[in-house]
Amino acid sequence: MTVSLAEVKQRLRRFAEEEAAGVSPLYEHLATRAADDDEVAVLLTVARSGFAKATLLLAAVHRALQAEPFHELVNYYPSMGGSYGLDGGTWPLFRRFVVERADKIGKLVAAHTTQTNEVRRAALLYPAVALAAKQAQAPVGLLEVGCSAGLLLGLDRYGYRYQTEQSGQVVGGPTKTPLGLHCALELGPGATLPSVPKKLAVAARVGLDRDPVDLADEDATAWLEACIWADQPERQRLFTAAAAFQRGSPPELLTGDAVADLPAAAARVPADLPLVLLTSNVLTYLPDEQRSAFVAAVRALAAERPVWWVSHEVYAAALAWVLPGRADLVPSAGGPGFGVLGLTRWDDGVPDAVALARTAMHGERLVWLV
Repeated sequence: MTVSLAEVKQRLRRFAEEEAAGVSPLYEHLATRAADDDEVAVLLTVARSGFAKATLLLAAVHRALQAEPFHELVNYYPSMGGSYGLDGGTWPLFRRFVVERADKIGKLVAAHTTQTNEVRRAALLYPAVALAAKQAQAPVGLLEVGCSAGLLLGLDRYGYRYQTEQSGQVVGGPTKTPLGLHCALELGPGATLPSVPKKLAVAARVGLDRDPVDLADEDATAWLEACIWADQPERQRLFTAAAAFQRGSPPELLTGDAVADLPAAAARVPADLPLVLLTSNVLTYLPDEQRSAFVAAVRALAAERPVWWVSHEVYAAALAWVLPGRADLVPSAGGPGFGVLGLTRWDDGVPDAVALARTAMHGERLVWLV
């Protein structure tokens, strides 16, 4: 089902106000203008069902610009070496570029989905996976649903520096690693600092995605790079480092559906390993009936083996299904959005879920709640 132009324009405006504001001046500016421009906004109406989001249109333009690295618009894209700030020429130049390449950009929108493999989110997941491993008291097997290129499956191999008010910088992960991630860590009322171990024992890594990305494929890798917001070059640098690191020891990536193929993917993790299931900004793309089916599928897995579900999603997409009634985990109307880091396991079919933290969606910071 295609999305109407009116709905697309509303989504562009909401993205500018709730997601890009204060985070990405370039994308806030472009999405705001696109929301009032039929010729630009209409390109998003050809997206696959469920994927007509502002980030997809902006990624398609970014990818088209990658193919023309000497175009004047590059000056406004720090990801491509540009150094211009926003000015009166930004939108007219962007609009002309898009309209003149409407056919090409429309085909990119129709053929792709947003697949940002944001490695900084590993800094959010690491304390939650460490907590699951502590409860399991054994090396764990990781299964990431919606894994893209699977960069988060290497979370035990990265170094972490959490900046706190209480204890200064808290360091975790191995000391010798080519990739270090920084994250601001704030404590909520009554919360205590989470355990951030130096070592996390991971014995298996499996990813499941409807369209997993092979980092040996240059075009597929370029699309992932295009999905990174263009005025956040540090994210680009971290992605490049993580991708190079992973190529030396890639995880097993499987093509399949998040619900129908979940049992087969879980079976690829040895049965004697506690299973830690990861989802990060994936369920938000699924309709409610599929979210319900996914939670039921995880519950069925938990009846067969020890399972911990580490979820990093907006509250309504994940934790609300196992920990209902938490209005404090829902952003206020018109306020900035945030993610919720949750940890869930099942006891005789009954979910035991806890909201561990509120998070910035790209991994910049978290507020620990327990």
